[in-house]
Amino acid sequence: MNTRQAFDMELEELSSALIRMGVAATDAIDKAMTALKKSDELLARQVISGDNLIDEMERSIEQRCLRLLLKQQPVAGDLRKISTAIKMITDIERIGDAASDIAEISFYLKTTAFPEIEKEVFDMAKAARDMVSDAIEAYVSENLELAQELHKRDDIVDNYFLTIRKKLSKIMTANNELMDTAMDYLMIIKYLERIGDHAENICEWVEFYKTGVHKNERIL
Repeated sequence: MNTRQAFDMELEELSSALIRMGVAATDAIDKAMTALKKSDELLARQVISGDNLIDEMERSIEQRCLRLLLKQQPVAGDLRKISTAIKMITDIERIGDAASDIAEISFYLKTTAFPEIEKEVFDMAKAARDMVSDAIEAYVSENLELAQELHKRDDIVDNYFLTIRKKLSKIMTANNELMDTAMDYLMIIKYLERIGDHAENICEWVEFYKTGVHKNERIL
């Protein structure tokens, strides 16, 4: 095996590590929302403790990327792939943090409090979770079209946020005793909105990887 083949194999291993980290983050979202729906304290604690594993994955992938950069002089495409991975893991780690925060709220929040918004909250969570999964897939498969399509799906997550927030505002106005519970729900949908934003960030870096352009600025 020559040097280039060995380097390509390490790049494939980098993609595999990113997939594992992405799966851990999406699983954390699923489990956090299940813990919320079922008031499952044990599952919520698993999400919170599992956040440490996601943090460890971030550090491991970062070190792997640095080793790849030091091993040889990568060509422009290699450099973009590795630098994209370094940027992506920051967003994935923050997605894990958001899932952990939702899990913490689930300890004391009942989903039956506001049945009029329950379905929308969980639909929003699924939309955000699917964005994360597809953003990782866009990187691994080098699918520029998928990355660009995900920008539109972030609008869907944002619209859920605005719609639910409006309903919660009406609830709080009508009954001050429900203020604390409504604020907890506001925090949950804010975390879900951030998850969608982080997924969109990943897509922007995938576009950079494929085109050399990020946020309308020529970088490489």
